[in-house]
Amino acid sequence: MARSPEKQRDPKASLALLWGEQEQPRRGPKPSLTLDRITATAVAVADAEGLDAVSMQRVAAELDVTTMALYRYVPGKTDLIDLMVDTALGAPPPGGTEGGWRPRLTEWARQCWELYRRHPWILPATAMRRQPMGPNQLAWLDAALAALADSGLSPARRHDTFLLIVGHIRSLAQQRLDANQEDDQEWNRLTAELLERHGPRFPALTAAIAAGAFAPREEDPLAYGLERILDGVAVLVDRAAPQP
Repeated sequence: MARSPEKQRDPKASLALLWGEQEQPRRGPKPSLTLDRITATAVAVADAEGLDAVSMQRVAAELDVTTMALYRYVPGKTDLIDLMVDTALGAPPPGGTEGGWRPRLTEWARQCWELYRRHPWILPATAMRRQPMGPNQLAWLDAALAALADSGLSPARRHDTFLLIVGHIRSLAQQRLDANQEDDQEWNRLTAELLERHGPRFPALTAAIAAGAFAPREEDPLAYGLERILDGVAVLVDRAAPQP
């Protein structure tokens, strides 16, 4: 039985495709499609309907070509998703923000959060697998590390800080992805009924709910966690500063 293109994935070929280093055919008819057009079409499908809606067949149909024609450009869906992620990320914000490492890193984090809000499918596309990183994805990492270049932190701690901030952003993105207003209302109703019967067993929780701790709030979801992370980083930066 013939193996699918996905099972035959060549890591070196995948990286070459992602970085635009694949060897171009010297003979044959001029290609009727481009990787940019294929990837942009796949991104549009994911933006509108989610990552599950993306398939080689669906993208081929959107482009009005056969699925086999698409395989001449992209070996399979996994490679297509890698291309989609790097395309959707685009270039990171320029590093010209003044005021030191904290304003630079704050601007970086806000731009990153906006990407996850605009393209929520990036979260499942990059979850639980080690995928090859394209030039844009590496540029985002590079920009975060560069924002901390004058902080006095070691390269390892700069990377740890990047991971903390990305983890916070991905957690918020997951909450948005899981949110369902109708289900939330039903869950809140059932929980309220349970606490009416068992509230004395959970005094701190009952008091917090009564004080409105779980009520919807009109505030920047990124701000609180990001500021607390950066406050902690600031302590490390102060420790790393040369003593007079």
